[in-house]
Amino acid sequence: MAIKASSSSATDVLQADEGSSSRLVAERAYLELRDRIVRLRLAPGTVLREDEMMREMGIGRTPLREAVKRLALENLVAVQPRRGTFVAAVETADIVNITEVRAELEGYAAELAAQRMEPPACRAAEELLHEVEEMSSAHDQEWFMSLDERIHHFTWDASGNPYLTDTLERYFTHSLRIWYLVLDRVPGLGHAVHDQTQLLQALLDGDGPAARTLMREHILAFQREILAAFRQGDATASTP
Repeated sequence: MAIKASSSSATDVLQADEGSSSRLVAERAYLELRDRIVRLRLAPGTVLREDEMMREMGIGRTPLREAVKRLALENLVAVQPRRGTFVAAVETADIVNITEVRAELEGYAAELAAQRMEPPACRAAEELLHEVEEMSSAHDQEWFMSLDERIHHFTWDASGNPYLTDTLERYFTHSLRIWYLVLDRVPGLGHAVHDQTQLLQALLDGDGPAARTLMREHILAFQREILAAFRQGDATASTP
């Protein structure tokens, strides 16, 4: 009986390891595919061909399909029966709808963060504040986008609500893809990032209402700039 139990235990461990490995591959596939979509290496409307993706990413069919399923649930991929799987398009309505959600939820997250700042978070906020104050116009758009993203992620984490963080991560991913779509038509991002000094100071001061207002306005300003860039692109496309 002892031998059988030992054999069964070894089998269970092996199966658990295989399951864990499979999940890791699926997670890697999801993150890599999401990054390609967000950074426009896979542009809106691109057909996702399984064999081609499997070969490029060095993975099997099952993890790829799991990744695509997750991306479809996040509205980054559209699966159309008998037609195929495509990278989802971006519409003007998407910008408005995403911003409405982000403005309220990120504002709330900023208010919570201000109320819950612990010493490690304060030190991190001070470092970010110093980085923003010391930045120069010599940095490129990608650098500014990266710094802005770090400030947003810091604020979500400082809110202390992992469910809120998970939700905001999803919507921020959509916003980031939209930024990449219009990056060449958006004025320098430096001023928008510099405005985050006020948010970081409000967090350090523990001023929840101010943090909420500043974050909300930051995101609404994003909407105004993006919509203007989209309209500019439409006008350019329609010009003979």
